[in-house]
Amino acid sequence: MPVPKHFKSSIRVTVKERTLSQLQEWIIDGTLKPGEKLNDAELAEALGVSRTPVREALQLLEVHGFVEMHPGKETRVTTIQKEDIFKLYPPLAALQALAAEIATSMITPKEIKQLREINTAFAKAVSDKQPFKAMEIDEQFHNLIVELADNPYIEAYTITLQMHIRRLKYVFLQQPKKTLTDISIKEHEAIIEAFERNDSKSAAEMMKKNWQRPMEKVNEII
Repeated sequence: MPVPKHFKSSIRVTVKERTLSQLQEWIIDGTLKPGEKLNDAELAEALGVSRTPVREALQLLEVHGFVEMHPGKETRVTTIQKEDIFKLYPPLAALQALAAEIATSMITPKEIKQLREINTAFAKAVSDKQPFKAMEIDEQFHNLIVELADNPYIEAYTITLQMHIRRLKYVFLQQPKKTLTDISIKEHEAIIEAFERNDSKSAAEMMKKNWQRPMEKVNEII
């Protein structure tokens, strides 16, 4: 398997968490390609861990739809299904829009400043052509808004959908046309401005648009 050599990682997380995070990143960025057969011994060697955390990580990745496991036979990276685009994006867009609507009445100037700082970091990652980093920062932006909505049900379902949608979002952020991601940056700023005006309707509408546009573009690409 084409996994990086001499892999180094942070010591601030557990071996299990690090293994899960790195395998998920390799699947999302295409290091481990759709349909590729995975060997837990090779992965363990590449990550510098035992086979146990690799197996545990693969089991969790199967739950989230990143791999398919056939005990005693093989484990493979799942392929991206085109029909999943319209199953994943609309409910996530609806949840995110609701979160933005609720958060409008709760957000403080300090949190608005934080959102702007995150969007600036997102713009830099886009400019530096770091799609995976851009994706993680984009999630920080949206997750903060969900957190401000203070609804555990919105948060729980959003986390689940975000896990599934990551591979599709990465496809979008990889596109060479910078204008696509420039629009995302401007949409983020429009959401922030709606918060400043205490305009919950505009915040919700722009948030929904911010998810629907990538959905349409990914559908064209895949």
